[in-house]
Amino acid sequence: MSISRSTLVLGASVKEDRHSNQAIKDLQFYQHPVCAIGARKGVIGKTPIETALIYPTELHTVTLYLSPEKQKPYYNYLLKLHPQRIIFNPGTENKELQLLAQEAGIATMEACTLVLLRTGQY
Repeated sequence: MSISRSTLVLGASVKEDRHSNQAIKDLQFYQHPVCAIGARKGVIGKTPIETALIYPTELHTVTLYLSPEKQKPYYNYLLKLHPQRIIFNPGTENKELQLLAQEAGIATMEACTLVLLRTGQY
């Protein structure tokens, strides 16, 4: 039995061809509580996409689907959330944010959330 890891998807999209969309579906499938922030409101499965900052009471992982430049406005927010880890999906790698997170005691990894979920490494 796998451990349930509450996850925030930052950069969520209702567009079916987006990796963030598939990540939310896979997180639901593997029974990880998931919340999402995106540029536009919407719903994927049972997960609403919010456009404002949200503060989950329990948060294990933040998985990023935003380019490094679009991550900048979220630096303080992510550090305040203080998740156990931040996953930088392909194309989101950001040494500046990784260093800030690590200095705050947040683990970081450059990985694909979809691969981690589907191979039991999440």
